Amino acid sequence: MKRLLILFLLVAPAAQANLQHTISKSTSLSVGAAASHAKRIGTSFAISGSGVDTTDGTTANTVSAGTVSSGIYTPGVIAVTQDVPGAAFSFSSSLTTGDVVPTSAVTTGSTPNFSDIVTTKAGTAGSLAGTITDTAITITAGSENTVAVGQIINEIKVD
Repeated sequence: MKRLLILFLLVAPAAQANLQHTISKSTSLSVGAAASHAKRIGTSFAISGSGVDTTDGTTANTVSAGTVSSGIYTPGVIAVTQDVPGAAFSFSSSLTTGDVVPTSAVTTGSTPNFSDIVTTKAGTAGSLAGTITDTAITITAGSENTVAVGQIINEIKVD
């Protein structure tokens, strides 16, 4: 029986496996440009109330249309009186004054006089650098508005 077992071990086929090893390396270095984003804010006006009367100064129960100049709304005169003296009433008005409509294009390098502005400074490479070997990543930061990314992917596949 022992001889038969030894014989089977000697004639058994060899085990086999496919082994694949992959190393991928990459570095990305970028320097951002200067940028500005400006958004013009529009004018909004709201008025509401109960238990009150309104007048534009000449006509009862009227709210003045106001005026628009350079794209900016200016409400007209609004006078409010209580309907019944001593009774409950409510009145509210809200005005958000918008940005003036520009009459010409903005000069390169300057920003318009708008309320909602985001500006990003241009980056400079400075000491921005990246080096990758099979086992290590070395990344050196640059100035503001720069990005450095490095990666090593080790993949071992056994079939």
